[in-house]
Amino acid sequence: MNDVSPSLPRSLGESITQKVRRMLVEGELAPGQRLSEAALAESLQISRNTLREAFRVLTREGLLKHEPNRGVTVAEPDMASIIDIYRVRRFIECKAIAQGYPLHPGALHMREAVEVGIRAREAKDWMAVGTANMMFHKAIVELADSPRLVVFYGQISAELRLAFGLLDDPEFLHMPYIDMNASILRCIEEGRPEEATQMLEAYLVQSERTVLAAYERSMNR
Repeated sequence: MNDVSPSLPRSLGESITQKVRRMLVEGELAPGQRLSEAALAESLQISRNTLREAFRVLTREGLLKHEPNRGVTVAEPDMASIIDIYRVRRFIECKAIAQGYPLHPGALHMREAVEVGIRAREAKDWMAVGTANMMFHKAIVELADSPRLVVFYGQISAELRLAFGLLDDPEFLHMPYIDMNASILRCIEEGRPEEATQMLEAYLVQSERTVLAAYERSMNR
């Protein structure tokens, strides 16, 4: 049996793949953006061959798109993808948070993410608020105590951030969820996981409606 944690990169190519995926999760790369192989390889201080390896993996995951004679671009989610992302989120996150308890490391990471989000809101840094929100939901998945699930959720997070990129107004998208995150966290810290699960289910329904509405508007421009 392989004892290597699935969360740890085992080669330079895997490390770079994780790094580019993180750039997607943190909103550094936008849907439809063309990626310059030369510029990105230089900024990451790696060879083009190593970057191409990462590009191939992320293309298979649906996060990037390769077109002959056009190169590599960041994928743009369609409506079916958005609906499926939220279906997966409900299945994973709601089951994970139902297992939460106050002293779990994931609960502590949820607290850290809420505090980062509040500071970013005060600074009106809405991209940073979005990144803190992604941190919060990753921490929820950590409550399931499954390193493999956390790795899988990393891909979902990247696809989700691309869906968020369809909105022109990140403040409108992220503002309501800072206080909702804090309320969900409070339930976990007070030993009320069932209530936290109900709140998260309602949260995900509202978030999905917001993102789908943004997608519709982007298609009608």
